[in-house]
Amino acid sequence: MEIFQEPIHYQNPQLCMKVWKFTHIEYGQENFQKWHYHKEVEFILVLEGVHRMYTPTQTYQLNPGEVVVIGSSQLHRGFGLQGQQVTYLVLHVDLEPYFDPAMMHYTRHFMEVLNPLEDLNYIFRKFPHVQKEVASILLGIHEEVMQKQKGYEIAVSMHIKHLLLTLLRNDEQELLLAHEYVDADVFRPVSAYIEEHLAEKINMAEVSRTVGMSYAYFSKYFKKKVGISFTDFVNRKRIAKAERMLAIGNKNVTDIAVEVGIENMAHFYELFKRFSGCTPRQYKQKMRYGEAREL
Repeated sequence: MEIFQEPIHYQNPQLCMKVWKFTHIEYGQENFQKWHYHKEVEFILVLEGVHRMYTPTQTYQLNPGEVVVIGSSQLHRGFGLQGQQVTYLVLHVDLEPYFDPAMMHYTRHFMEVLNPLEDLNYIFRKFPHVQKEVASILLGIHEEVMQKQKGYEIAVSMHIKHLLLTLLRNDEQELLLAHEYVDADVFRPVSAYIEEHLAEKINMAEVSRTVGMSYAYFSKYFKKKVGISFTDFVNRKRIAKAERMLAIGNKNVTDIAVEVGIENMAHFYELFKRFSGCTPRQYKQKMRYGEAREL
């Protein structure tokens, strides 16, 4: 089984997004997309035909007018019905540049620190009018980018803010509940440092120095602002990387645990089950055989 990090080539680097319409005919299992991921959040709107999206834990069957959101770095792949033409709109967007001061209270949840954005798909299934509104927003973004009229960058930015607001106001499960103000100038370098040093022992004292804080202050600051401890945040990152490595299928669990910085196997299994809801072996089986729960 293959997995790859899909490069997203922005149509406008300032907007940090790409929106495109695809039309093709599905010819069978050989056209099943490979498992892939990317930094950008992905929204898919089906316009014609039936399209299925798979993640390690869910299967979404999308009919015309239906929408799904896939979170940042979330493994996924798509598949249509054999012999049927399918047309769908895809928006890839890096949300981080859209968090101005008015939105910073919501950064923690939109940036998937605790909950993956995939969890928000319940909104579309429960509230058809929200799905219709999001579909309209996605079509508006596509139209603006294709036509490139004067000021289209402003229009696209407004559409994306509208998209986020729509999700926020219709999230009755409060997955996007506001938390403390998160300073992006602090969170970005910390997150980047963690990603770069996942295979190593991450010293919180070293991390705190990168943002000009003392160890004690940084520890309290991070927990208060992000909502979880620094150690818990690092472990979530490590298990997310382990999931991607497991999907490749060419390394054993012990080697993967070491490569994500967890040498104690009992601790690795404990963390994996806590954050992934299953054992590494069960996760690998889901990825390989498509044993995803259908919605």
